[in-house]
Amino acid sequence: MIYSDFKGMKLSRLGFGCMRFATDPETGAIDQEKVNAMFDAAIAAGVNYFDTAYPYLNGNSELAMAEALSKYPRDSYYIADKFPGHSMPGGPVDNVALFMRSLEKCRTDYFDFYLFHNITEWSVKIYESESYHILPDIFRMRDEGRIRHLGFSFHGGKELLEEFLTKYEGEFDFVQIQCNYLDWTLQDAKEKYDIITRHGLGVWVMEPLRGGKLARLNETNTARLRELDPDASAASFGFRFLQDLPNIKVILSGMNELFQVEDNIRTFAEHKPLTDKEREVLLDMAEGMKSSVPCTGCRYCCAGCPMELNIPYLIECYNDLKVDYSLGSSMRLDALDPDKLPSACIGCGQCSHACPQGIDVPAVLAELSDLYAKGPKWAVTAKSREEAIRRDLHMD
Repeated sequence: MIYSDFKGMKLSRLGFGCMRFATDPETGAIDQEKVNAMFDAAIAAGVNYFDTAYPYLNGNSELAMAEALSKYPRDSYYIADKFPGHSMPGGPVDNVALFMRSLEKCRTDYFDFYLFHNITEWSVKIYESESYHILPDIFRMRDEGRIRHLGFSFHGGKELLEEFLTKYEGEFDFVQIQCNYLDWTLQDAKEKYDIITRHGLGVWVMEPLRGGKLARLNETNTARLRELDPDASAASFGFRFLQDLPNIKVILSGMNELFQVEDNIRTFAEHKPLTDKEREVLLDMAEGMKSSVPCTGCRYCCAGCPMELNIPYLIECYNDLKVDYSLGSSMRLDALDPDKLPSACIGCGQCSHACPQGIDVPAVLAELSDLYAKGPKWAVTAKSREEAIRRDLHMD
């Protein structure tokens, strides 16, 4: 197992993400025996970092993780959990009580790593709200020793990331971002990596295979990788791309089958840097997966828009969603007021006349509106997460 040095700790670069445990399709119950077997195999191979969140699997991920870890000494592994500020049930709650409930469910009296969950242009308003009082309460939990290292997971744009880190300079130790060889350019992961590194914080990675998309390639791309190494899985190439970035300390994989654990263990047994040819092929494949609208962000289209839409922002979301459904881009759209969504476009065409690239902006926004409406909506999953909070705080 390859490890990262982080503030005196030896962290396995492969982290076990606990969001995708196998569940019964009818009852939603987690297959605890399967979780136990996966954890046993991972720990035997040297994995020592386990990442969960309060809302995962309707509040049950923490419980399943704790059960699987219960036979191991507490000082032999690291637990990461998250505060669900993006899922508040209609108003402020007792943040400390919610935090303490997570400690109880995880069978521990401290978290090695703790994150503000899902900072976006929308959720940051809740996190920074004086009435919700989330940031001060969680900072206090850290100051009292219940949190060893504080960070946040991030799904917003690079401008917000820079702004947030500058505003709270010195408060955080690490940031968790979506990063893989497709999103390296598609979601500005390279720029986000550079911003975090420049602020002196560690980078944690979620969605290293973009929800499995980069492990299930089409026949053409599968053949290209087999030419490079016939014995390597598509997933292994994605992980090795990230291993080459020195400030990435932990790469989270949401494993739900034992064969995935075993394959990932082989990939992380030793660092095998990508060759120049392998890197070239991966980035070329990424470009081929895109069907991007060539927006340069000049903002000529915005000057005369009667609805005052942020058209370059919307086109960024469009380019992402055209590749594959992305929760990050869906949440960036969720952050907008209704009159700033793509559906607010009245189709006047002024933007297209102003666009130096000749983009048919109304057609793009109409398609984006359709993609957003048809995709798995964040609000649907948020409902079950809010219900879990209500249940645990006896608010019903």
